[in-house]
Formats: sequence, C-alpha cells, structure tokens
Amino acid sequence: MTTLLEISLLLYPGAQLAAAHGLSDLFAVANRMAAERADADLPVLRVRHLTTDENGEIRCTLDSHPGADSRPTVVVVPPCIGTLPPAETLQPLADWLSRQHATGATLSSVCAGAFVLAQTGLMAGRVVTTHWSLAKDLGERFPEVKVDADKLVVDDGDIITAGGVMAWTDLGLTLVDRLLGPTIAADTARFLALDLTRHSQQYFRRFTPRLTHGDEAVLKVQHWLQRQAARNVSVAAMATQAGLGERTFLRRFQQATGLRPTEYCQQLRAAKARELLELTNRSVDQIAWEVGYQDPAAFRKVFNKMVGLSPTDYRRRFGRRSPGAA
Repeated sequence: MTTLLEISLLLYPGAQLAAAHGLSDLFAVANRMAAERADADLPVLRVRHLTTDENGEIRCTLDSHPGADSRPTVVVVPPCIGTLPPAETLQPLADWLSRQHATGATLSSVCAGAFVLAQTGLMAGRVVTTHWSLAKDLGERFPEVKVDADKLVVDDGDIITAGGVMAWTDLGLTLVDRLLGPTIAADTARFLALDLTRHSQQYFRRFTPRLTHGDEAVLKVQHWLQRQAARNVSVAAMATQAGLGERTFLRRFQQATGLRPTEYCQQLRAAKARELLELTNRSVDQIAWEVGYQDPAAFRKVFNKMVGLSPTDYRRRFGRRSPGAA
C-alpha cells in the first residue's frame, strides 16, 4: 500500500499564489522522479491548498489526491509580496498551525510567511530566516525570535524557514530531501534546473542606510560620507562635521543608524565595490584603492565577511559579462 505524505500549503490573505503553484509543481516532479525508481518503494507526496472561508474555517481548494485519508506531514506558509494582513486576521491561522504542530506536523515558511509562523509563539528562542529586507521588522515585532537573514534556509527539525521570495524552490528541495531522500531531491533539482548548493542570501543584500531617524547632525554626516564615498574619513572628522564631541557623536550615530561609524563606512565602501565589480572591468586591487583601502588584502577580507563571497567570486556571479548576470 502506497504511503501518502501530505504537504499543506496555507494560503492566507495576500499569500503569493505563484509560490504555492510553483511548490505544487516541484512536488509533482518529485513524485514523478520517485515513481521512476519503483524498486525503492518511496512514499507519494500529497499536495493540498488550504484557505479560510467567510466564517474563518479552513477549507481545501486544491487536492492532488482527493478523497485520500491523511493528515499534514508538513505545512508550508508561502511568501507575501504585498502588506501582510493584521495580526488579528492571522491569529486563527496561527492557532491552526499550533494545533497541527502539536499533532506532529513540521511547520515551514518562505519569506514573509515567517511572520505568520512567529505569531504561533513556537519560534521563541529559535533561529529563523526571512527575506533580508524584513529581518529588522521580524526581530522588532517578535523579539524572542533569533533572526539570521544571511541564511537561505534554516532547518530546525520541526520548523523550517526559508529566506527570499524565490526561496520556495530551496524550501521545496529541502522538503523533498527530507521526505523522499537526497537522490530524488537531486533528480528533481536537475529536472527543474535548480541549484542544490545555494546556502546564503547574504550576497543579495543591499545596504540601505537609515535616513529618517530625525537626528539632523547625524544625517548631515551621512550625506557628507556619501559625497566622500566614505574614503579617508576618521571619527574625529565625522564628529567635526556633526558639530559634536566624539563620544556624543559615537553614541548618537549608533543610536540613529544602528551601526558604529566604522561599520557604516565599511557598508558604503562595500556597496561601491559591488557596483564596480558588477559594471566595470577594473582589477580587484584597483577597486580596493578606489573605495578607500590601501591594502587590497584587507579589502578582500572585509568584502568576503560582509558579502559572503570573495570579490572575484562576486564578479564571476554578478558581473555584467558573467553567466549569472545574463
């Protein structure tokens, strides 16, 4: 008798349907790959789309195996490109997720779906990921959750979170690996031309400075640093630009921007270096000098730490003449 493993996709208001249907297709391909290995006697993935009706009850809108008897093995909360519904709208779904978890289901999310999972309270003290642009909001709204937005997928056993909007492909392959094994996951990835080796979204992150903090003295320094491209600047020079003593400046700058001045300058330099690596053919040493590093080795070390790739690997992946850029 064939074993069915149910994957339920919870389509909350505003959930990205493209991700839900894409995951459904990915699991269908995985089933096909598994069926081709009949001697392995692998389970079959049952995919169901669940949503709420006008009374707030969970109902099924799509079922790959209608009439079958199963309960959720995994529940996936898809991403949301727009604004998430208010917490009171999501609470009944969070309560339902908690009940599924209590009966043994693995809960998973993609991108903004992590907010829905976090509302269950089950992620307190856990390391989770979400889209890098949402990490700060997730951490502020749920301070008990440990957010690591550099990771593309965080598999914490009974809870799995994936980062960017398109990280549903990575989550899908992670689930196939878990439910059908690494061979079927690799077969599925090859068929769909997906990369099984992606681990980080760090190199997709872009530095967006805080400029609406309301501290005019700090904002003046930020504008000055932008004009200087953060080259050959010191804390003393920044404090002078702000018209503040150094200790007061350091305190107010970190309070306003969330970064120490040296970290802020490194972010500006890395952002400029990314641009030059993507759009020019200048050597890494030339770019190091241009963004303010006298020691190219120090530049490489800082860039690798901040971006997650060496300058050469970054250019190979994102440069205008690289296959990745195409």
